[in-house]
Amino acid sequence: MTEAPPPPAQLDLTRLRVLAAVARTGSVTAAARELHYAQPSVSHHLARLEAEAGLPLLQRAGRGVRLTEAGRLLADRAEEIIARVEGAQRELDALAGLRAGRARLAAFPSALATIVPTAVTLLREAHPGVGVGLVEAEPPEAVAALRSGEVDVALIFEHADVRHSRSVDDLTPFRVTPVLDDTVHLITARSAPAPEPPAASLTRHQDDAWIAGCERCRADLVARCAAAGFAPRIAFETDDYVAVQALVAAGAGVSLLPGLALRAHQHPDVVTTPLPGASRQVLALTVGEPSLPARALVDHLVAAGTA
Repeated sequence: MTEAPPPPAQLDLTRLRVLAAVARTGSVTAAARELHYAQPSVSHHLARLEAEAGLPLLQRAGRGVRLTEAGRLLADRAEEIIARVEGAQRELDALAGLRAGRARLAAFPSALATIVPTAVTLLREAHPGVGVGLVEAEPPEAVAALRSGEVDVALIFEHADVRHSRSVDDLTPFRVTPVLDDTVHLITARSAPAPEPPAASLTRHQDDAWIAGCERCRADLVARCAAAGFAPRIAFETDDYVAVQALVAAGAGVSLLPGLALRAHQHPDVVTTPLPGASRQVLALTVGEPSLPARALVDHLVAAGTA
């Protein structure tokens, strides 16, 4: 009698997480550091995963490693698989409905000071049993936290016309929910001459000193000035929108700030002029099918953004 072939090996979730980290960081050493594992442990997990997959997943490239075709395929699926399993666990935790559970959110500072508190209040009023965890993170760090499963929702902004400043070029791995379009404003001192009509306002300040914000905001500033025909002379850089406005009010330069930053704090001695057609998209990202608490939080972020 012919024996039945053995069942195929099951892919281990921890080993998939290790492979995803190697693909994300580019090396076994960096993956071990990110996961807080010993390097031999990472190598062991990878060897076992190759045995489970039945195909080589890595090959040596100089002093490092490179994913094979099978490795890239599996790594591309690994983060989605991990997120779905974790999402299912959270769904089970909230099986009784939104009477329990927890949603973890990473968001940038001006959102944490404006729409996030409103969304959290709305969520707690609708579902008092749901807990909310908040992490302050600029968009690239928020996306990394979402990929690794540290948070359930990443609230980010994207300047659509400044590609090299984006938090993530490919949004297809994520479930994307638009929250609001955040208008960009020119910020000048109240004591300065009244600005010209908005279409000419950037050119008017081409000889002034400029105050730049975070890396992505700085890239947006440089791109918008370039489109207006000049390169800005950047005198100061700070991602603190309160400090930006204080410097402008003191006559140290001019700047660009998004509407959320002005909603959080507006210095009495600055003038704000909306730039026509200039905005950044605020997006809520989740992976796979989000948990009930995460879905509810995203819905309330959208409501807060349109309030």
